[in-house]
Parts: sequence; C-alpha cells; structure tokens
Amino acid sequence: MSQTKREQVVSHIRYLRQELREMHQGIHEDGFFPEPGELRGILAQMEALLELLEGNQKIKPASDLV
Repeated sequence: MSQTKREQVVSHIRYLRQELREMHQGIHEDGFFPEPGELRGILAQMEALLELLEGNQKIKPASDLV
C-alpha cells in the first residue's frame, strides 16, 4: 500500500474511532441513541474505507495458493 493510501486509511480510522467514541459516551452517559443520519454517515465512511482498501487488493489465483 502506498504511503498516501496508508495515510488516508489511518485518517479514516481515526475519524471513525472518534465518532464512535462520542456516540458511545452519549449512549452510556445520557441514554440517548444517535440519530439515524449519524449512523448512516458512519456507515458511509466505513464503506468508503472498505472501497479504498479493496482498490489495492490483488486476488491471488487458486493455483498460487496450493
């Protein structure tokens, strides 16, 4: 993975971690669940991260695995 892609992945993960931490604190301390839009935003970020990671994956042919 190139350094730029690695930095993008790290940035995405840090952002998601912070958002999820804030949601957890809200649930734990106040008993309030996040808005559906917030959850959709987190899911969209996770999908973007997955697409970024899958874009670099190379699938090995089955003959290479034996």
